[in-house]
Amino acid sequence: TIKKEGADSLSLSLAGCLHCTSEVSMPPVSLTIASPTNIAVIKYWGKRNSKLNLPINSSVSVTLNQQDLRTVTTVCASRDFGKDRLWLNGKEEDVSGNKRVQAVFKEVRAYAGDLFDLKSGHLLVKRSEWPEMKVHVISTNNFPTAAGLASSAAGYAALTFALAQLFAVPKTVNLSTIARQGSGSACRSLAGGFVAWDMGSKDDGSDSSARQVAPASHWPELQVLILVVSDSKKTVSSTAGMDISVDTSLLLAHRAAQIVPERLKQMESAYLAKDFAAVANLAMQDSNQFHATCLDTFPPIFYLNDVSRAIIGFVHAFNDACGEVRLGYTFDAGPNAVLLVLKEHITQALGAILHYFPPRAGCDVGYVNRADLYASARATALPDGLESLYPLTPMPSAVRYVYHSDVGPGAMIVDDDESLADASGMPKVISASESNKTCVSSNVPAPLRSLQVRVLSTAAISVAFLFGMAVLRTAHK
Repeated sequence: TIKKEGADSLSLSLAGCLHCTSEVSMPPVSLTIASPTNIAVIKYWGKRNSKLNLPINSSVSVTLNQQDLRTVTTVCASRDFGKDRLWLNGKEEDVSGNKRVQAVFKEVRAYAGDLFDLKSGHLLVKRSEWPEMKVHVISTNNFPTAAGLASSAAGYAALTFALAQLFAVPKTVNLSTIARQGSGSACRSLAGGFVAWDMGSKDDGSDSSARQVAPASHWPELQVLILVVSDSKKTVSSTAGMDISVDTSLLLAHRAAQIVPERLKQMESAYLAKDFAAVANLAMQDSNQFHATCLDTFPPIFYLNDVSRAIIGFVHAFNDACGEVRLGYTFDAGPNAVLLVLKEHITQALGAILHYFPPRAGCDVGYVNRADLYASARATALPDGLESLYPLTPMPSAVRYVYHSDVGPGAMIVDDDESLADASGMPKVISASESNKTCVSSNVPAPLRSLQVRVLSTAAISVAFLFGMAVLRTAHK
């Protein structure tokens, strides 16, 4: 049995998952890891150094459970490989000109050490041999890319962590400073629980790194509902949006210097105290201000849409009807809502969401990723007075589907049976044959449908890969 570990300390030992394959003349060494996405509740927007991904303000996020949202990456290395290669959704992509991918490759290789098989103790690769070896990277994630769900965070965290374990990078190396160079928020996905990204002040970025505020076990009652309004690629990528905002928004400069530092202190204190009302209010205020800076950008950037704004109104009405704060919202650079809620109120909250934002008639299968929760929520009454406080006509199909998740661990090594590579280090066959004409497909993305099939059949079925868009098209958050 392979021991699985989370990356709560931001560096991990290899947990016996490396293997050599004797069927080929120069057998590759490989491992497979899983990395989560994260949702920032105090957001960063804008960079003081774009090349190193150094932010103009610090941020903090909640790491989501990998059972719901994750990236899986297999990396293989061999002297027989002619060059570094990357496969995305079964299709090979040229990464030779991708500066961010190359930066991660370069940084990891600089720290490479002697690689041992921890099961047998055999030396697999000497430190001096790594320059002779090339890598194959195969990756997949099970949630929409470039739609404001931090897919690039999970993707680059997975890439960094997998390569670091394969190349036997010492534990003393802070992997978050490497992951940050791929995607800024990726540094926060290496650790689980509640994670801060301290902006740092040094020009070389050595002090711009992630710091775990609390592990996943600190507040298991905290839950998340993600209302996916759109899983299409954003019209303005986060990278482009940040550059324009830094150049044109006076509000952004004021926010970074005067508002965020104190708000971060308040948020960390509230999270450690498990003060839900304070956490929710701070998250909503910060989300609103972030999108205000987007509007203050010239020309303005519109990430929210009419459905997003309807959800915001719903949350405030729901809290008023309950007489206390039971829901909080936050929106990244996209229209999709991430709602914070305690476990004791999850059924009531989802029931109200289903009332105002139901699936299209006859297409409720797969609308929520947990069928038991969906069934319970449908049978739950609305809070007294909600319909009078929020007389919105229900909007079928306005929300495409809903993810329920909670706080989870960081990047971890997984069993070899989840490997995406065959014995020679090449990608396994990825099936893309889906009818895409059922009610489920209209509500649930192909990755989640594949994940549901895998749960019913075998963990070996791969889901459709979307991470590549985030990596190769620099849609970073």
